[in-house]
Amino acid sequence: MEDLMQGLVTVLAGPNLLWCFVGVVMGTLVGVLPGLGPVGAMSLLLPVTFNMDTTSALILLAGIYYGSMYGGSTTSILVNVPGEAASVITCLDGNQMAKKGKAGPALSIAAIGSFVAGTVGVVLIMLMAPALARAALKFGPPEYFGIALLGLLLLTRLTGKQVIKSYIMMFFGIALATVGMDPIGGMERFTFGSQTLVQGLDFIPVIMGLYGIAEVLSSTEDIFKPLEVLKVKFRELLPSKQDFKDSAGPIVRGTISGFLIGLIPGPANIISTFISYGMEKKLSKHPEKFGTGAIEGVAGPETANNAASCGALVPLLSLGVPFSPLPAVLLGAFMLHNVIPGPTLIQDHPELFWGLIASMYIGNVMLLVLNLPLVGLFARVASIPGKYLMPLVIVFCFIGAFSVRNSIFDLGVLVLFGFLGYFFRKYGYDPTPLALGMVLGPMLEDSFRQSAVLFRGDLTGFFSRPLSGVMMGIAFLLILWPLGKLLINYFRNNNEVAS
Repeated sequence: MEDLMQGLVTVLAGPNLLWCFVGVVMGTLVGVLPGLGPVGAMSLLLPVTFNMDTTSALILLAGIYYGSMYGGSTTSILVNVPGEAASVITCLDGNQMAKKGKAGPALSIAAIGSFVAGTVGVVLIMLMAPALARAALKFGPPEYFGIALLGLLLLTRLTGKQVIKSYIMMFFGIALATVGMDPIGGMERFTFGSQTLVQGLDFIPVIMGLYGIAEVLSSTEDIFKPLEVLKVKFRELLPSKQDFKDSAGPIVRGTISGFLIGLIPGPANIISTFISYGMEKKLSKHPEKFGTGAIEGVAGPETANNAASCGALVPLLSLGVPFSPLPAVLLGAFMLHNVIPGPTLIQDHPELFWGLIASMYIGNVMLLVLNLPLVGLFARVASIPGKYLMPLVIVFCFIGAFSVRNSIFDLGVLVLFGFLGYFFRKYGYDPTPLALGMVLGPMLEDSFRQSAVLFRGDLTGFFSRPLSGVMMGIAFLLILWPLGKLLINYFRNNNEVAS
């Protein structure tokens, strides 16, 4: 509690409280606006934080991270268009409630469930992250290599629809991370004689291209398409006693299941909503109501995605390994400010860790106060035509990419990866494994080379240590399983043709 009080002092001092407010408002708007998504928005804002105080920068980005989970429900309920992927399932019952004149209770329960999940999630982060960090202090390079490899393989399998395509993107991302000078031997790699490439590829222009420019190019197909927004009055927001009664169980179950799912590698905030919806439908005495306007179908998933976003921060802060795309962007922000999250974060930067935790307490209160009275305004934001919004995104991308190193070369990287991101989406290649590979690539390489020195070149040493051995075994199974399935299908098809 002493540390938390010190964190509250950090947030309330200077501009940190303002940045917390700005972050949650921007997060809500990002959640409301269909298309851009929190990963894209945080990527666009990374350059803005370059000259900010480290604590302020992370408070701002964290506000966008968990704030976007609130905003996504607004457009799902009022427009039937999910502001971000974690709110897709909310469309099923949320919009049906709105059409029946119950948009107010749906929005209120979504906001209350999100607040409960966010608050409980922050308490659990506060309790779990330090304990896990103390355990992680016993880890060596082999364990970190195992964690990075296993996390990367699991995330790659879960974020892409086709495993082979996802692996291709992952290896491409790892290759991009090795461009530049070898940090140990000093040799140039993949520079092709270019002095600019000796410094390596900056993460920010790459990710802004993949998510920002590519999103603009993808959205041009629907840029002039108008959206119909259902209206809701402030006096209609109050749920009935029955609404509260029906929502209490889903909110509790969504909080617990969402947080636990957040601890597992994968896009937890998306997976948790589907699991929560399925669980509520199975537990309901009237499952036939789901899809026709059941408030349980809004309360459970909206609570679960907020709880999962909190759970996903535990491995990032305690181990330094992001288990989903959004924490991977946050890791990029840490690295941009020369802070390495992991077991020593709480010890080396206590004001940063506890300031971030305290800001999430305050930010959740801000979101609850903001989201209910201003729901009508946020809903109208969703109807802004893309022809006005997307040019602003392009301008912001160019300014952001240039501002990091003041390099024209980075603008070329931005445009190149913008077009690559567009074609990746067109041909079914999810860019997330590429971004994850680029973020985790340096950690993977450094821990592998340190382990090789530790084991004097004997790579069987990875299997001689219990934790790294288990993780390496699972990693090999993950790699071999899809190849085994391909071989089984190949021989089965050949046998059918022969017969």
